[in-house]
Amino acid sequence: MRTQLADFLKETPEGKEAEEIVRRCVHCGFCTATCPTYQLLGDELDGPRGRIYLIKQVLEGVEPTESTQLHLDRCLTCRACETTCPSGVQYGRLLDIGRGLVEEKIARPVAERMTRSALKHGLTSKMFGPAMRTGQAMRSLLPEAIRAKVPERRDAGAWPRRSHTRKVLLPLGCVQPSMSPGIDAATARVLDALEVEAITISAGCCGAIKHHLNDHEAALMEVRRNIDAWWPHVEAGTEAIVMNASGCGLMVKEYAHLLRHDPAYADKARRIVELTRDLAEMLPAHAEMLARKMGASAPERVVFHPPCTLQHGQKIRGVVEQLLSSLGAEVLPLTESHLCCGSAGTYSVLQPKLSKQLRDRKLDALQAHQPDVILSANIGCITHLDSAAKTPVRHWIEWLDAKLTLPNCR
Repeated sequence: MRTQLADFLKETPEGKEAEEIVRRCVHCGFCTATCPTYQLLGDELDGPRGRIYLIKQVLEGVEPTESTQLHLDRCLTCRACETTCPSGVQYGRLLDIGRGLVEEKIARPVAERMTRSALKHGLTSKMFGPAMRTGQAMRSLLPEAIRAKVPERRDAGAWPRRSHTRKVLLPLGCVQPSMSPGIDAATARVLDALEVEAITISAGCCGAIKHHLNDHEAALMEVRRNIDAWWPHVEAGTEAIVMNASGCGLMVKEYAHLLRHDPAYADKARRIVELTRDLAEMLPAHAEMLARKMGASAPERVVFHPPCTLQHGQKIRGVVEQLLSSLGAEVLPLTESHLCCGSAGTYSVLQPKLSKQLRDRKLDALQAHQPDVILSANIGCITHLDSAAKTPVRHWIEWLDAKLTLPNCR
């Protein structure tokens, strides 16, 4: 697609990147077939092709409108369109640029600004943990809309105490330790069973929340802070930076791109990305060892929900399902596995109607074959699905941890 950048963008890194991405789009329309919002709304401007056209107009100097902002806001950034696109259009990056430009031009209503500010600062605050624990203690008294965002508190279990020669860094994010601490504990126990020690560090948010709410500078501050906190472990020879939330993992894997023009951090960011591994990338190599350490039990019927950040963002597909199957689970088929569940970070708060429609559609598919448990790989998806599921929803590492029988792992 041909485009002519407006003068204010011609010599900027964002303008050059956006122009290159737009030029790759041939308007074939394949992306509309896999776009969740287009499937629901049937509006060209609520699909990738239409949104690219809107962003192209902004790049060329056309003043955006509130309608432009609305159509861009409705995008889940699921990146299913990137998986489908035959031309390799990096739609997610283009959307970030387009949203940022529109945000500078269109003033949001006060209520929207307050909500977005509360999400940016509240979810990443040190007060989020105490607030979540208070909400969990009073969960039965909360309004339904809030209760859906507050998962029931479950015992995380003991943290491994053994030390191992092999060490990996396990960063603790902003919301997961408070909402579902069992995920990190289970990760540490499974790694311990493999004689790998998980070193934890509470640097804070990976930067995704602020980045996707158009506060790019604040997000970069969080990115640099994380690199500073993790770097001593990198220098000490940590084997990998292990991510058990696919949304955070995707964000960390984009650190090198985000800091490519920062002379103080560009090289460090590239090294961080080289070391970052999703659990789905690390554990399959140890499948035989894990199988030997699992107790005998009847096969469970499980269905795996692949988060968009795992399958479309990180391009990791089918790996978890294959591992679960090799470990004795009966992995059930899932129709429309490419479609987003509607969680999408803060999307379920900012676009609740569309989010619920997508959640219910996804749950119909996940529960179609009556599984014993629904497994996923991202805290946002797990919480969102669990708010309306009739079947337990867990992280797949929790399922695996529960199958291990070594006493020193409990």
